[in-house]
Amino acid sequence: MNKIKQILSLVTCLMILLSVAVLRSNKIWGNQLGGEKTEVADSLSAGPIVTADDGSMVVNTASLGKDIQGFGGIVPLEITVRDGVVESVRALDNQETPSFFANAATLFDKWKGKTIGEALAMKVDAVSGATYSSHAIIANMQRGLQLVAKKQEADRGPALADVLSLKNVVALIVVLLAAILPLFVKNRRYQLVQMVLNVVVLGFWCGSFLSYASLMGFLANGMNLWLTLVPVVMIVTAFVYPLFGKKSYYCAHVCPFGSLQQVAGQLIPHKLKIGAATLRFLDTFRQLLWAVLMLLLWSGAWAGWTDYEPFSAFIMDQASLPVIIIAGVFVVLSLFVQRPYCRFVCPMGTLLKLAQKGE
Repeated sequence: MNKIKQILSLVTCLMILLSVAVLRSNKIWGNQLGGEKTEVADSLSAGPIVTADDGSMVVNTASLGKDIQGFGGIVPLEITVRDGVVESVRALDNQETPSFFANAATLFDKWKGKTIGEALAMKVDAVSGATYSSHAIIANMQRGLQLVAKKQEADRGPALADVLSLKNVVALIVVLLAAILPLFVKNRRYQLVQMVLNVVVLGFWCGSFLSYASLMGFLANGMNLWLTLVPVVMIVTAFVYPLFGKKSYYCAHVCPFGSLQQVAGQLIPHKLKIGAATLRFLDTFRQLLWAVLMLLLWSGAWAGWTDYEPFSAFIMDQASLPVIIIAGVFVVLSLFVQRPYCRFVCPMGTLLKLAQKGE
């Protein structure tokens, strides 16, 4: 009976993630619900890139370039690519000074007729007298074209060289060690070495971890098994291992951010003592926080909180400053309190705990 309850808890969690993924992207495993969207106005709800009925791809950079500022704010673009060639570029609503932006918009013609590879390789100079708008346009074009290039690569399927790349192979070895050896090896020195490997290889080198954003992305867009073997192993340790009595295994032995907190915690062995009443309060806070964040996701009131999970701080060249600060604060706190983010905040960890109920 307990096992059945645990399986039902796991199914419930998967349904929660699936419902949120559908609300955010209107897709399941790469399949658009309700037919293919072709209106550019729908591109934000369907994602930054939409494939039209004629096979062309339309990219809306409003979400891709939300951190790129022109003179008066963001400068979103609509980029249409047909048969691998940039067919048109159009400015969406912005607050730039019209006369200056009109000069900057002359840059659009530079990308028209170019293949994605050619357009990405181009060095485009800003228009004199409209520098801010020009830089914003160039940066948005780069973001949009990079997304198209990734989609083209995904549509072609993985090359053997990509599957067997050094990074993929090393990451797979490390995640398999984390998934298997702690089941049999209890040596503390080895455990510390494994944690360091998780941080360095899975975290900083490969940027592999489970988060709400990644899981919803997998459910909405599907997974290329050969290129996502590392996340697959992580998902198994997170959701399947608990069915066999290994609760919180992913959090304790695999998660790079959990490992980083544990490694940092080794620097100061003596931790602050937290009373039982405080621990109960913090546990209740974690559950209430999770409930509020899920309501925000379902309602769409602030679905962007998933962008602030500290896991993405490992991807230093893409992480926002607030995410890096949040991650840094919890790493510092872990010097004095054991794994504070994992125990008292982590929405991903709370979801996994929910999936493990029943035993």
